[in-house]
Amino acid sequence: MSTYMAKPDEVDRQWYVVDATDKTLGRLATRIAEILRGKHKPIYTPHIDTGDYVIVINAEKIKLTGNKWQQKKYYRHSGYPGGIKETTYEKLVQKKPEFIIEKAVRGMIPHNKLGRQMIKKLKVYSGPEHPHQAQQPVELEL
Repeated sequence: MSTYMAKPDEVDRQWYVVDATDKTLGRLATRIAEILRGKHKPIYTPHIDTGDYVIVINAEKIKLTGNKWQQKKYYRHSGYPGGIKETTYEKLVQKKPEFIIEKAVRGMIPHNKLGRQMIKKLKVYSGPEHPHQAQQPVELEL
């Protein structure tokens, strides 16, 4: 008997909706990354995208532990000498609360073509509304 390998056309994908209200950022991001990769399924195959779609709502209401609200920093670089920029979590949550969850999850999935394909299945919204009612997402309590 040989090891089962899923084929891309055999995978059926579910849509899940997750409410980020009062959830800890890292714990939520690990569960989302697990679902995006498909590790919660018995047909998980490392080199095939077997994951499901995840919709995250209320991204601005996510919480951090300790003093990370003021101390956590996000860095980016313009590509020019001396072009490093930094932003605190406090400022970023006011401007782009969706980016925080996307960045946390992106760090937890593979950094290759397959990972880029997986991150496209993550939809993050700052408020309680999302435009994916037609997909009939299942409420997921994490």
